[in-house]
Amino acid sequence: MEKWYWMTIVVLVGLTVRWTVSLNSYSGAGKPPMFGDYEAQRHWQEITFNLPIKQWYFNSSDNNLQYWGLDYPPLTAYHSLLCAYVAKFINPDWIALHTSRGYESREHKLFMRTTVLIADLLIYIPAVVLYCYCLKETSTKKKIGSALCILLYPGLILIDYGHFQNIYNSVSLGFALWGVLGVSCDWDLLGSLAFCLALNYKQMELYHSLPFFCFLLGKCFKKGLKGKGFGLLIKAACTVVASFLLCWLPFFTEREQALQVLRRLFPVDRGLFEDKVANIWCSFSVFLKIKDILPRHIQLAISFCFTFLSLLPACIKLTLQPSSKVFRFTLASCALSFFLFSFQVHEKSILLVSLPVCLVLNEIPLMSTWFLLVSTFSMLPLLLKDELLMPSIVTVVAFCTACTTFFPIFEKTSEEELQLRPFAISVRKCFPRFTFLPRIIHYLFFSSVITMVLLTILTVTLDPPEKLPDLFSVLVCFVSCMNFLFFLVYFNIIIMWESKNGRNRKKIK
Repeated sequence: MEKWYWMTIVVLVGLTVRWTVSLNSYSGAGKPPMFGDYEAQRHWQEITFNLPIKQWYFNSSDNNLQYWGLDYPPLTAYHSLLCAYVAKFINPDWIALHTSRGYESREHKLFMRTTVLIADLLIYIPAVVLYCYCLKETSTKKKIGSALCILLYPGLILIDYGHFQNIYNSVSLGFALWGVLGVSCDWDLLGSLAFCLALNYKQMELYHSLPFFCFLLGKCFKKGLKGKGFGLLIKAACTVVASFLLCWLPFFTEREQALQVLRRLFPVDRGLFEDKVANIWCSFSVFLKIKDILPRHIQLAISFCFTFLSLLPACIKLTLQPSSKVFRFTLASCALSFFLFSFQVHEKSILLVSLPVCLVLNEIPLMSTWFLLVSTFSMLPLLLKDELLMPSIVTVVAFCTACTTFFPIFEKTSEEELQLRPFAISVRKCFPRFTFLPRIIHYLFFSSVITMVLLTILTVTLDPPEKLPDLFSVLVCFVSCMNFLFFLVYFNIIIMWESKNGRNRKKIK
């Protein structure tokens, strides 16, 4: 009972921080003609409410796709429609066709912020609480601490409640987390259903799709494809097909309908990357303008090869040795591979990597805290553009305070606690004096944090040179990208050196 009392306090703290951040500015506030992501979400409510479902994804005089056209899967559109019905009841002017374009008011902002909070309360927060409650071999204090740290993660709060992402990240990430819970607890069909809902809400959940597939396939192999494994494979396949059919049913009436939705979901014409994103292609475009040098189809092929090759070892390992621990780390590794190397990446996509990293916070507290700080820092140009500097500082301080209070992140940094002991033992077979790995990690951590703090101060206080207007934004991307490459190697080391019968494996059963 006491545990649930403290969990309730944790949830209330998380909600308070979220609502406080929501009182600040949002994307595109008072900036016509396109405004920002806030307007995109409002516009989708306008379109889904006033137009027939067959016109949602098509360009027309009533639906100009150049003005925040709907480019997310059907479940997002249905959610927008549901919100539109509530908006119509409160104030029809909010979603009036054409005339509501760029609508802004204090009441409407309150309504939009409330829709995010309700989605959080219904989907994401319950999944976080249940996940932390189900952690095995973990003290009550660490379960409560894990829940608090995850709910105080600054990146998600600042994007959903500050910037106002043009799609509710808490919904897709919440469904994905329910999927993780399902397959980790051997509720494989429920887990498959939950992840399909996540994928049908936001196509970027493809970042997590291969680990789910490999984990379930590995379970089938383990049970035997001539016995129970084959039954599980058929049931999981039927669950996936049925869930997709239900979500896409209105768009399967005509072939062109389904194709148009797919074209909107995967806009290849937008190019290799947009804005300043901390992945390989953007960070190294300073030295080599790949977008200008190579044809688009070559860019697609190169990004596919790099992405596929970088995630292949972890996926093979997960398929051959399926376990909850390897699954969680493979989720982080694969999502990071997609973020660093795939085609058409946004800076906010780092949230898809941050979710699985949050899930291993109790296993590698120092490294998880470090990564989550870098992920928030990587979105600094976007946050400054939306005038969210003060909320960013406050939420980062709150997050760091929670992590250092509940986890001794600076004390327990041995090879074993960093999950690097098997790797270090292997290296010592060739280099017996390789005993300084924890010291290297410590040095890199403090160097990274100091660099991020200094770069933030420079970005805020100094104007860039006239000839280099994007200097600080590019530096933020480059520094973040270097950190992310390091974490990609780190996650893969943990995965590849994880023994089949690991001694300290903390599972969710």
